[in-house]
Amino acid sequence: MSSAPQTLPEARYGASSDERADRKLKIIGAVLGVLLLGIVGWFGYDYISGKKAFSGELIASKVVSASEVEVKLDIRKDAGTSGVCTVRALAESGAEVGRKDVAFDQRTDQITKVFTLRTTEKATAAELVSCTQR
Repeated sequence: MSSAPQTLPEARYGASSDERADRKLKIIGAVLGVLLLGIVGWFGYDYISGKKAFSGELIASKVVSASEVEVKLDIRKDAGTSGVCTVRALAESGAEVGRKDVAFDQRTDQITKVFTLRTTEKATAAELVSCTQR
């Protein structure tokens, strides 16, 4: 006679601890998955909707003299917005030798502006610090 493997009836003794652990892991995995999906969705929405309506780019800079730097900025913005860009001039040592805030109030969506930045000593570079919408 062969004997059949003896198992306990589930209805009487409940699920085994392995099955309970599997269910807990599935629930935890589902919650973490939904949480991760929510975070990715939030960052995606913020990236798409958070585009600035006013941004600038330093196209060129040229040292004109020991006390002046010529700067060319390209501004992209919504036609109805205005803003300010801050540009600074740097000496060879890296020290700031000049700074200027330039306002853009024109009603166009793209502006290219050339202006002169005065310096306290000879500059070797110009840098766009920031552009902010008003």
